This record gives sequence, C-alpha cells and structure tokens, in this order.
Amino acid sequence: MSSGQLLKTLQGHLRPVNSVAFSPDGNLLASGSGDRTILWEISNGKVLCIMQGQTENVYSVAFSPDGSLLAGGKMRLWETSSGKLLNTLQADLGTVWSVAFSPSGKLLASGGFDQTVRLWETSSGKLLHTLRSDRPYERMNISQVKGLTEGQKTALRLLGAIEDEA
Repeated sequence: MSSGQLLKTLQGHLRPVNSVAFSPDGNLLASGSGDRTILWEISNGKVLCIMQGQTENVYSVAFSPDGSLLAGGKMRLWETSSGKLLNTLQADLGTVWSVAFSPSGKLLASGGFDQTVRLWETSSGKLLHTLRSDRPYERMNISQVKGLTEGQKTALRLLGAIEDEA
C-alpha cells in the first residue's frame, strides 16, 4: 500500500459518519452515524451487517479487546458475529459522546453530555459507578436562602447546589 492512496470508499450511510473503529484483528470496521451503525468487511468493503436496535445518533463506536462485542449509540452492546443487540445499558444518559472498553473487556466506559463518566459491567450491563468532578456549587445547601427566583434555584441545582428541607 502506498502512502496517501485511497483504497476504498465505503458507502451505506445516509447521514454524516460520526465515528469509526477498527476491530482488534483489523478485519472489520464499525461506523456510527445518525442513521445506523454498520459493520464492514475491510477486505472487500462490503457491509457485513447493520447493527440492530439503534434509534439515535451514534457519536462513538468501540470494539471489545477480543473483537466479539461492539459498543455504541446510547449504550448498546452488539455481538459482532451476528449484529444481534445483546444489551441496552440503562441510565439517564442524554447524549453519549464517547465509549471505550477496558483492556480486559469486562468494563465499558461512557462519557456524556451530562459531564459524567459511567463505568458499566459488560457481562450484566450493570452500571457500576458514575464519576463526576465537583461542580461550582457542589453540595451547597440553598434551602434557607431568601430572594432567589425559581430560575436561579434551578441554575444553582444544575451547578451542584442542593435543597435539604430537613
């Protein structure tokens, strides 16, 4: 292969492609878009399968270290051999911008628009931890503060403030 030479153009998406990832063995390519997630065979550029169950924009795709799983979308896990949806990891995530497997493949990390990193167990789909750095007003109790409008209280809660009425 010579440097800078276009080898193939893979066509199959109807919307912009947001993310691509090679399988660990280099034989497959996954692409994520607003219309679907596609698994491609590198050798011939053909669609191996369109991953089932996707209903939202996919900003990140990742293969497990052994290549048997593909993660993407709003925390979906697919079997790469069949394209079968194995699990939809449940949490109020909003937009998921990034996904990555641990080196063992036992954990999956997701980074989201909500400024958190979540760690998932891949075998069960269980949410193990939600990691978030402190926000500017983290744990500030505003329950006795006078003169705040509801809009100001909402903004402060979004920045970490709490209202403890006890």
